Amino acid sequence: MAKTTQHSNSLTEKDGVLQPDALNKTSVERLKVSRRQKPSIQELIEDLVNNDKTALSRAITLVESNAPKHQQQAKEIIEACLPLVKKSIRIGITGVPGVGKSTFIEQFGKLLVNQNKKVAVLAVDPSSSLSKGSILGDKTRMEDLVKEPNVFIRPSASGSSLGGVARKTRETIILCEAAGFDTIIIETVGVGQSETAVHSMTDFFLLLKLAGAGDELQGIKRGIMEMADAIVINKADGQNVKAAKLAKTEFNRALHLYPPKESGWAPKTLTCSAIKNDGIDDIWSLISDYLSETLENGYFQKKRKEQNKFWLIQTIEQRLNSDFFGNISVANELENQLKLLDSGKTTPFEAAAILLAFRA
Repeated sequence: MAKTTQHSNSLTEKDGVLQPDALNKTSVERLKVSRRQKPSIQELIEDLVNNDKTALSRAITLVESNAPKHQQQAKEIIEACLPLVKKSIRIGITGVPGVGKSTFIEQFGKLLVNQNKKVAVLAVDPSSSLSKGSILGDKTRMEDLVKEPNVFIRPSASGSSLGGVARKTRETIILCEAAGFDTIIIETVGVGQSETAVHSMTDFFLLLKLAGAGDELQGIKRGIMEMADAIVINKADGQNVKAAKLAKTEFNRALHLYPPKESGWAPKTLTCSAIKNDGIDDIWSLISDYLSETLENGYFQKKRKEQNKFWLIQTIEQRLNSDFFGNISVANELENQLKLLDSGKTTPFEAAAILLAFRA
């Protein structure tokens, strides 16, 4: 009989896990309602321009989708948002893995929020070439910044796009600006040619570096300094302060070897400690000086126009690529040509000529 009582007690229901205090209960209830009621495209647009983060997230999901139906819906949203885009500053931040980009962006973002800025962080995570998956952990790494009501953080998988920059980042910027965000931060994975793509969609390009890790010479060799509007030596704290100051001197010397920028801006090197929140305000002051100078001499507007032309060509190339490989006849013939190539019965050039004949 005692055994039965013990067995009965073991099946009693335990209390569930309590929600953390940091969780916004109003947002949770709104999310539950929004999931039950899928809004129309027009409602989505209206909610987006009224600073609804859920609507913004849904719109970005449609933009990133490759489904034909979603692409059409995304096109409608982009076209509706373009006239509503507000002025913003777009800041690109890059650096090798481990340089402290996420920690830096969190401290930098909090500084901007304290100055009444509305900040959107578009963080691009690398996709596995094998599984095609991504961790998308930036919201976890920026745990304080993500709680700010005037901050929107969107991690996206890079997919197979150039250098890890998500294919739809340009459209996502438009949506964020239409939603009222006046400062857009684009974080790249810092590998491959991602810096070039980020540079082509931002107003200010910030390069984060480390001291004492052989990073000084590597940065000069890669030629990335030609694109950088500022170089910041991060983790300048503790025993690394001396090495950071030395690296700052070396980079400043190297910057003088490059030809003057078309913008008229002379890039500078600063040091900071993101983890100690030291030197972050100096970086924003430098960016503000850059904005004042380039707005006054007209380069800011000129660069925006050049970027629009660049993305026009990129969009055409992407559409042609998608249409070509999405053609059923091309897909079937491609499989056939690959088999012939494996058996040595054709060459890559002959196979390409046959496949390109399907363009007509």
